[in-house]
Amino acid sequence: MSLWKIIDKVKGFIVYDSDKEFYAKVFPESIERKDLMRLRKMRIEDLSAVLEIESKNYNFPWSDGIFRDCLKSLNYSCWVCEELNNVIGYSIVSMAVGEAHIMNICVDPAVQKQGVGNKLLENMIELANKKADTIFLEVRPSNRAAILLYEKRGFNEIGVRKGYYPAVKGQREDAVILALDLVSLFKE
Repeated sequence: MSLWKIIDKVKGFIVYDSDKEFYAKVFPESIERKDLMRLRKMRIEDLSAVLEIESKNYNFPWSDGIFRDCLKSLNYSCWVCEELNNVIGYSIVSMAVGEAHIMNICVDPAVQKQGVGNKLLENMIELANKKADTIFLEVRPSNRAAILLYEKRGFNEIGVRKGYYPAVKGQREDAVILALDLVSLFKE
C-alpha cells in the first residue's frame, strides 16, 4: 500500500488540523472557535454523550440499540464533532446503490448556531460524494433552523412523507424530503 493510500485511510478516521490548535493557544484571537472543532468517526464509547445530546433535542430520541446498529453496519458512516475532547454533535449517513441518506444530525443545544451542524453536514456531503450521486434526508417542517441550513447547502424539497414522525399526544408530524444532487454540485 502506498504512503498516500495510508494517509487517506488515516484521514478517513479523523479530520482535524493540529496547527490550528497550536495557533489558538499562542494567538487565541487568530482562530475561530469552529476551526478548533474536530471531526472523527464515532466509537461505542461515545454513545453516552451521543445519547445525552439526542435526548436533549428530541421528544422521541433514538435508542442506544439504534446507534449500536448504525455503528455495526458497513453502509453507515457515523461521526462525532468534538471540542476540547467533549462530543458536541454527531451525524450518521447511510450509503448504498449510488444514494446517500442522512439518517441523523444533531448538535448539543448549548452550542447550536455556532457552525457545528454545518461542519457535520459538509463532512457528510463530502463522504457521500465519493459513493453517491444524490443525498437525501427527512426533516420536520417545524425544524426551521435545520431546513434553513439544508437549503443554504443547496438541498431542495422533493416531497413530503405524511405522518412520518411521532409527535406529542399520540399525534404524527409530516417529514419534508430534501435532496442534493452531488453530481451537479461537484461538477461546478
